[in-house]
Amino acid sequence: MTDSTPHWYDDEAGPVVRLYAMTAGRARPSSAAFELMAVVQAEPRPDEDPTLSPEQHAIYRLCDERPRPVAEVASDSGLPLGVVRVLLSDLLAEGLIRVNRPVPPAQLPDAHILREVIDGLRAL
Repeated sequence: MTDSTPHWYDDEAGPVVRLYAMTAGRARPSSAAFELMAVVQAEPRPDEDPTLSPEQHAIYRLCDERPRPVAEVASDSGLPLGVVRVLLSDLLAEGLIRVNRPVPPAQLPDAHILREVIDGLRAL
């Protein structure tokens, strides 16, 4: 490299990989299951899958430690959320993870009804 060549990143940054290279050019996950608070858990597997990318291996290992929300997986992996969603959809398609979506607030019971139930149980 000559002195006249622009230096776009420092030596400590390491090699630069474009995000679309990790996702094979895809910008959207193939499943809509990956909301920020959806909990991802790894399925047990007998051995390492050689077809997975290093990023997919890292995400799988994070989810194998304990179930994690998608937002936490993105934070702990150091990858952008969009990339993590695409990689998680690949793992889901391979059957390597399970996703539990949060209950929508509209489907949760009303706090007033729960208070009535608790008061009724105490009265017994």
